[in-house]
Amino acid sequence: MRVLITVKTYPMPSRRHGELVCTAGVLENGSWIRIYPVPFKFLEDHKYQKYQWIELDLVRHPPGQDFRSESHRPRAYDLSDMRVVGQIGTEQHWYKRKLACLKKVYADMTSLVADSNAPGNVSLAAFRPARIKRFIVDDDDPEWKPEWLDQLKQMDMLTGDPAKPHVPIDKIPYRFKYEFEDETGRSSTMSIEDWEIGALYRKCLDRACGDKDAAIAKVRQKYEREFRTQKDITLFLGTTLEHHVKRHPNPFTIIGVFYPPRDAQQHLF
Repeated sequence: MRVLITVKTYPMPSRRHGELVCTAGVLENGSWIRIYPVPFKFLEDHKYQKYQWIELDLVRHPPGQDFRSESHRPRAYDLSDMRVVGQIGTEQHWYKRKLACLKKVYADMTSLVADSNAPGNVSLAAFRPARIKRFIVDDDDPEWKPEWLDQLKQMDMLTGDPAKPHVPIDKIPYRFKYEFEDETGRSSTMSIEDWEIGALYRKCLDRACGDKDAAIAKVRQKYEREFRTQKDITLFLGTTLEHHVKRHPNPFTIIGVFYPPRDAQQHLF
């Protein structure tokens, strides 16, 4: 399949695979696809960026593992068959990115949640908020859970190099969220799971010599002030399998933020 990558989430621990990244994108017809699991250790070796076209062999998950129609897994677990075949830039206010990514955009959360129910079971979508009300930063656990770190050590003993133990990626000690309204006035608050915001925090923390308050201030500057005043925000939303199976009142979370500069000719979209 040929997929335009639009989403890479921050790596999360897995008992079987170490750290996993959820990758999502759109096909050439604009329909969404989820690529999972993608082990972080292989992603480091076969790097691809957001808004690159990639080609790889994908297959549906076995029955009973993931019922969501968009969900696929790489046939080659180590991504060895993946090829980068193109990239879409930001020219003309992200014009070509908009053509590829915004073929169907929701603006009513009630409608999206209804479509996530059977038989549609929509689990990935572009969503245009009517208004971003606020950017929220909540404290989170500063370290990965001890039981997962122990599991990682066991995996190193079985499959890794004991002389070079795997060092897990830094845990982000915060939960970043947006509170927003849809076109009907319905308010929602969702976590932002995008790789980009986690990477931004780590970069800002490094530049601030470990000053967490200064790093958070820089993240706020981008996601609160810059995005809300200078960008035309569309949210890429995805369901968590657990919440989707349980038919949670809102199974979605923010897995990506699409932020082209505001354009006077937005009537095209």
